[in-house]
Amino acid sequence: MASSPKEPSAPKEKPADERELIRELAMLLDETNLTEIEIERAGLRLRVARNISIAAPVSYQAAPAAAPVAAAAPVVAAAAPADISKHPGAVPSPMVGTAYRASEPGAKPFVDVGSKVKVGDTLIIIEAMKTMNQIPSTRAGTVTQILVEDGQPVEFGEPLVIIE
Repeated sequence: MASSPKEPSAPKEKPADERELIRELAMLLDETNLTEIEIERAGLRLRVARNISIAAPVSYQAAPAAAPVAAAAPVVAAAAPADISKHPGAVPSPMVGTAYRASEPGAKPFVDVGSKVKVGDTLIIIEAMKTMNQIPSTRAGTVTQILVEDGQPVEFGEPLVIIE
């Protein structure tokens, strides 16, 4: 009988650890504004993803009276980033990865606010799958805004720099 209580307790601990790992990954998604993260550890493969477009219909079903008010606030908040991404001088990220403003730590950044750039000049490097990808300027002009920090995770289509 002594072995019976131990057997049920061991599986309960492992799911608790897995739930804690899922919570940690979900918090990491929120902190980094990523939409998906996947890890493999000790034979356990875990993928946590969020789909923002699914969240709105769920809120409509959960509280029909409150949903229009709740839905209106995110639309207003999303309007500001949408305006930046629609700016004619916005340079969007062509991939998901980590943005770096310089070729190596401590080096001079490729561009700063006020820098004059030509078509093809490197603006930022994005590391994706351990590969450094140079992001070139798509137009000539002056850098008026740099929208990412060094070492910041970026999403596909996220505006990186504004050139006017």
